[in-house]
Amino acid sequence: MSAQPSIVIGGGAFAGLALALALRQGLGPAVPIVVADPALGVRPSQDPRATAIVAACRRLFEAIGTWDQVAGQAQPITDMVVTDSKLEDATRPVFLTFGGEVEPGEPFAHMIENRLLIDALVQRAEAEGIELRATAVAGFAPRAGRVDVALGDGDTVGASLLVAADGARSKLREQAGIATHGWNYDQSGIVVTVGHERDHRGRAEEHFLPAGPFAILPLKGTRSSLVWTEARAEAARIVALSADEFHAELEQRFGLHLGEIKALDQPRAFPLGYFVARSFIGERLALVGDAAHVIHPIAGQGLNMGLKDIAALAEVIVDAARLGIDPGQADVLARYQRWRRFDTMAMGLATNALNMLFSNKSTALRTVRDIGLGLVDRMPPLKSVFIRQAAGLSGEMPRLLKGEAL
Repeated sequence: MSAQPSIVIGGGAFAGLALALALRQGLGPAVPIVVADPALGVRPSQDPRATAIVAACRRLFEAIGTWDQVAGQAQPITDMVVTDSKLEDATRPVFLTFGGEVEPGEPFAHMIENRLLIDALVQRAEAEGIELRATAVAGFAPRAGRVDVALGDGDTVGASLLVAADGARSKLREQAGIATHGWNYDQSGIVVTVGHERDHRGRAEEHFLPAGPFAILPLKGTRSSLVWTEARAEAARIVALSADEFHAELEQRFGLHLGEIKALDQPRAFPLGYFVARSFIGERLALVGDAAHVIHPIAGQGLNMGLKDIAALAEVIVDAARLGIDPGQADVLARYQRWRRFDTMAMGLATNALNMLFSNKSTALRTVRDIGLGLVDRMPPLKSVFIRQAAGLSGEMPRLLKGEAL
């Protein structure tokens, strides 16, 4: 068992690694920080997905010293268009457009492949002396003034705080007895990378189809990442098709505005749902990211909400430590929960309402929402509010999301 209380983070993806770096920056080298995740044993990262990093979260990565390593491989989203149509419609009229800048020269989001950013975070963590353990957190037991964290390799670490960053099916949340409330959607998100002949010029597109949104998100080069929502049974059918049959389904939805297209990897389907933990904290335990909340991807905010969690938690921990307060105390963790819970609930309910409004076959609802989109498109101040909200630049922002060091 380590002699000095550590902070242990269970989960080594974006949230866990970014939190470790933020804590190292704010607490200095005197406090041991351990990140435990079996995936850390796989180098380089094999994560095939891509993610939209909004402006506030890009500022966080700049503040913890990792964005410069990946900036050249990140694709700015220069503008976005929204359409609403049926699958068989010959045309897709544009109802809403957004300029891609929240400030002059600052795009509201960048698209980046997950593996590139994870590898940059791992390299930075190693350089900062953060202990990376390629094993899982097997269990934990709160004691007086500490929590004993048992690792899968048989070691035990005495910690002042354990952070659960181990995803939607969090074993740490389950062991703590923290229930979730929410529901499954009868939808799955199909994820695939597509190559195309023509340059996307940084444009993102969101086509609202009766089954759900079909988002085309630009990557570096003549490639785009798709997030394609279908009913669960239909998604399972589509991903099981032969390459030629899948191409026909893809082309019907994607169109030929970027020339010939081709799937560059194997499509995968992920079930969609809305779940929020009843509490974001336990005894010497804090939940972040998908361990705390899962929302519909219709607004592209899931990962960014997790990064907001770690920005708030890091600030709360660092502020407490500078006052000589134990960062694992209940009142310290309660401040984190107060900061993040309302925003999380509001975003979750908003994305649920959007999904109900757009993922249906109702002609009446389609007419109403298209009128609404058209009105918003003619109101630049309102569009500006929406784009800043989407970029994470609203509400009470932690310092890291402003690009400020802790």
